[in-house]
This record gives sequence, C-alpha cells and structure tokens, in this order.
Amino acid sequence: MTTSFAEIESEFNAYIGAIRYATMVTVDSGNRPRTRILIPIWENVDGKPRGWLATYKTPVKAAHLAGNPHTSFSYWKPGNSSVAIEATATWDDDLETKRHVWDLYRATSPRGAGYDLGAFWKSPADPRLHVLRLEPWRIQVIRGTDLRSRIWTPPV
Repeated sequence: MTTSFAEIESEFNAYIGAIRYATMVTVDSGNRPRTRILIPIWENVDGKPRGWLATYKTPVKAAHLAGNPHTSFSYWKPGNSSVAIEATATWDDDLETKRHVWDLYRATSPRGAGYDLGAFWKSPADPRLHVLRLEPWRIQVIRGTDLRSRIWTPPV
C-alpha cells in the first residue's frame, strides 16, 4: 500500500498506454452491474491521478451515475499485467474542460492511450461530446510476470 502516486505512476502509465481499452462498470438502481469498453485518459494533477472520459451521455450511463457515481475501470492484457481503478465520476461539460480533455486525447495521456476525438465529435464545442471527470480513490497495479500487486490510495 502507498499514498504516493509517484511510487506506481510509471507502471500505471506503461500498462494503461499499452492496453488502452478499459472495461468500465456502473451500477443500476437494482444494484446490478453494467459494463462497457471505453478509452479513458489519465493525468497527474498535484501528485494525484485524475482521469477523463470523452463519451456520449447515454440515458443508461447518465442514470447509473446519477444514482451512484462510483465506478470501476479494469485494464488487462495477456500476460496478466493489469490495472484496476476505483473512482467517482462526475459530468464536467465546461468548454475549457472539454478543450483540455480534447488536447489530452490527441497527445495520448499516458503515451499510447487516447485517440483523435475528431473521429466522433466535430470539436470540443460539439454538444454531443460529454466529459466525465474521474477521481480515483483506489488504484491497484499488478505485474503479470510474478503477480506483484501495489495499491495506491490518496492520503487522508
């Protein structure tokens, strides 16, 4: 266990950049999980991880997060290297935020993650583009070669 994101950041970035796709889990009003495959991006803000998800605000996703903002993201690849992220998700459709997220996706953050959002939306101002801000409260990084596990939680 660690409260210093710096201790796992390089492994976190390497695995996410190589894997790219994450399974996102939300929970419906009956406490049943729902999964979907997406590509969130991540950055370090003041020594802590912050994620962003450019997405469509579908009725199901919006209803699930309105009822329970807790979500989980799972990255896995053959060889068993993986990252599990537990986070809270909130909609953040401020135009400046959308521009920032658009740029992070273009730059790939971390390296290898992300894509050109222009394939789905016209610009950061496109009203169909919505952004979820992801604030992790637990991250587990597992190295596949020996299943060594390291867990980050923010300082209390």
